Amino acid sequence: MKAIQYRRSIPRYLLVRALGRRWRGISTSGLSSLALRELPEPELPGDQWVRVRPRMAGICGSDLATIAAKGSPYLAPLTSMPFVLGHEVVGVVSEAGRDVDRVKVGDRVVLQPALGCAVRGIDPRCAQCETGSAALCENVTHGDISAGIQTGYCRDTGGGFSGGFVAHETQLYLVPAEVPDRAAVLIEPFSCALHGALRVQVGKRDAALVLGCGAIGLLTIAALRATGCAAKIFAVARHPHQREWARRLGADELLPAGGSLRERYDAWAKACGAEVHDPELGKPTVIGGFDVVFDCVGSPASIDDAIRFTRAGGVMVLIGMPGAGQGVDWTPLWYKEATVRASYAYGAEPSDPQNRATFDIAIELMAEWADRLAPMVGGEFSLHAYRQAFASAMATGTSRVVKTVFVMEDERT
Repeated sequence: MKAIQYRRSIPRYLLVRALGRRWRGISTSGLSSLALRELPEPELPGDQWVRVRPRMAGICGSDLATIAAKGSPYLAPLTSMPFVLGHEVVGVVSEAGRDVDRVKVGDRVVLQPALGCAVRGIDPRCAQCETGSAALCENVTHGDISAGIQTGYCRDTGGGFSGGFVAHETQLYLVPAEVPDRAAVLIEPFSCALHGALRVQVGKRDAALVLGCGAIGLLTIAALRATGCAAKIFAVARHPHQREWARRLGADELLPAGGSLRERYDAWAKACGAEVHDPELGKPTVIGGFDVVFDCVGSPASIDDAIRFTRAGGVMVLIGMPGAGQGVDWTPLWYKEATVRASYAYGAEPSDPQNRATFDIAIELMAEWADRLAPMVGGEFSLHAYRQAFASAMATGTSRVVKTVFVMEDERT
């Protein structure tokens, strides 16, 4: 089968990382560690596993960080090389092990990619998996399969950017008939955004800031509105199409992402009634701020901005995947007695009256929001056009695409 595979190459990794802002062309060229290869389909690791034929798979920011050498080395020991990328997937079950009863051949499914204890055949389960948070599994380097926090970063499972991968039955969720593929492929990133939105109570009199309007930021706005949030939502969007989408999904006011730092800070401060003061050195001091700030970027600069613009006693929710880097001043967090809550992936949702898993809630909401969210999927590419696909996802300001996807007719031959 055809598959987009990532292989570790320290020299190539260092080259791409050293190029900094010039990495885009290199990271999708023959000099990158990424290539379209002919690979055998992965074997079923056990009787509770199934084979899935992808129909559509989305490119995630973490995929881009991987090929562009922008991710943190913290997660490197928790992956196994070489791996086939792709974890935002809607597909069809093509083979099922003899003990599978959750799905059957022919079912259209979406993947919950966390490789927790149940997937790995580990019993008793770790404390995180026992409470329904398989994404936080503490056994991701043990069990029946190789190391990997998710499908798409484990050499034994394959990934969505291919003609087929394998998944444990507990990782698969049936897609309602009324949800088209273009909406179903968003269920995994929507679950990430929803998990972040549910990490904090946002009152109707609160002011919430969504910092960054890529796919996760826009889906965070959608998740807030879909769950009944009546707060005033401010959004910082860099590109015109992102600003249009933020408005469409429920943002009340758009704040500038460009201009000088002081111009940007003055505009943000005016929106939330904060004061900006200039120290002798460094970035401005902000007194006041938003009740809740959702950082959907994860860069050192965005984290620093998010902390400064969280009011005293407020909450900053880190949803965007952070990379390695410096430049965050934690003094505002300390001085304002603010709270930082990290939001990674999905799991059981204690704030849900039924204590449902994020994916269950996301699928229910997607059935209602499919018509509004499906148009976010714009760039559609075959695996053979993977370089153009990644270029589209990396240059969203030019392509005007929120979510770039691979569409697979039949990549098994």
